Amino acid sequence: MGRIILVTGGARSGKSRFAEQYVARVGRHIGYIATAEVYDEEMAFRVKLHRQRRPAEWKTYEAPLDAHNALCEAGRECDAVLFDCLTLYMSNILCSLDSITDSHQNYSLAKEKLDALIEQAKANQGTTVFVTNEVGSGIVPGEHLSREYRDIAGIANQWMARAADEVYLVVCGLAVNIKKLSEAYADENNYKE
Repeated sequence: MGRIILVTGGARSGKSRFAEQYVARVGRHIGYIATAEVYDEEMAFRVKLHRQRRPAEWKTYEAPLDAHNALCEAGRECDAVLFDCLTLYMSNILCSLDSITDSHQNYSLAKEKLDALIEQAKANQGTTVFVTNEVGSGIVPGEHLSREYRDIAGIANQWMARAADEVYLVVCGLAVNIKKLSEAYADENNYKE
């Protein structure tokens, strides 16, 4: 059964670099699932930085939508997979819809896609490291699409964290295993989720 590692943090926190180092330690044949679609120069620059940091021998799978299929393929060909990133994947899903006014439908679709990722990551033999953004620490966005994205991303992070074997929060380039801390706190205080 595959292991799931979740790495979260704010923008430019060092989470992708930490995830890259983690996956390089646990795998020899590494797959990289890229969820980004390049629509402007800013995104092209971000993608370029990520590509320059990755070793050339890592195999890249482009998967802006239906990423569980790419994860299945990567799981057959690689012993470790880096999925970067979950929040961008949720954004792609929302932006692919004709309308985002039905929050129940949006949550159901997000859960369906996330469940497929979790199921596939567990079915793979190796480790899958998911990168995600912590988007809930700022102000409440003023318009519906942004609020819907923030809420779905936050809930998707919670779902993935529950399924993960390890969860790391990266701040200022430093990683802390928050799942381990959370379990220790729960044990000490008889706390149940």
